[in-house]
Amino acid sequence: MRAKPQDWWRVRGVGDGVTHIDEPHIHEFYRCNVWHVRGRDSDMLVDSGMGVVSLREQVPLVTERPLQAVASHTHFDHIGLHHEFPCRLCHAAEAHLLRAPTRENTLADKYVTDEIFTTLPPEPYRSETYTVRAAPVGRILWDGDVVDLGDRQFEVIHTPGHSPGGIALWEAATGILFSGDIVYDGELIEGTSDLERWQYIASMERLLRLPVRVVHGGHFPSYSGERHREIIRDWLRQKGR
Repeated sequence: MRAKPQDWWRVRGVGDGVTHIDEPHIHEFYRCNVWHVRGRDSDMLVDSGMGVVSLREQVPLVTERPLQAVASHTHFDHIGLHHEFPCRLCHAAEAHLLRAPTRENTLADKYVTDEIFTTLPPEPYRSETYTVRAAPVGRILWDGDVVDLGDRQFEVIHTPGHSPGGIALWEAATGILFSGDIVYDGELIEGTSDLERWQYIASMERLLRLPVRVVHGGHFPSYSGERHREIIRDWLRQKGR
């Protein structure tokens, strides 16, 4: 069975001018959260899903205003449709991967099989030939940079550990954190080297210090600031911190 293009995406508002977009035919563990944020002068898209069905054609919301498409990191499930948006932003450590993605450097070769779907994408999709399309970055992001929507400002927080150029986006005025894949309310995927392990700890300790009200992660449902602190403290305790 294959899904119809018009049934691929699911869209719902979550408050604060934020809209959650996801792909319900992908199993939850592999299903990326795509976040749309409404601003005065431009909108922001945080990640773009696998890229098997067009966002621009099926989700009119993303075409209504000028839009800045931010990559929280460059794994296949987060950047599949960045090529659909002319204004693309990514941390410097992974910008080269958006410019020249492969099955290997986006981890598609490791994770993409028919088994990650509950219903397969429309024709002509094939798991064995799936690749992310190149999407050269228009703006390189560094730690401390700001993504400015006019009336809303999101600080870029570099959070290596899950991936070298992973970032979170922090709006101090509202207490909203878009955390990418460094922390969410589910099984976390850590790097394997000693450097990555220490980077992950440092990233978690940094995010713990933020006065977070709500977290919109790269996977699984959003959660409160209280739950955010609980998740990180429990994780750090397991690491002996």
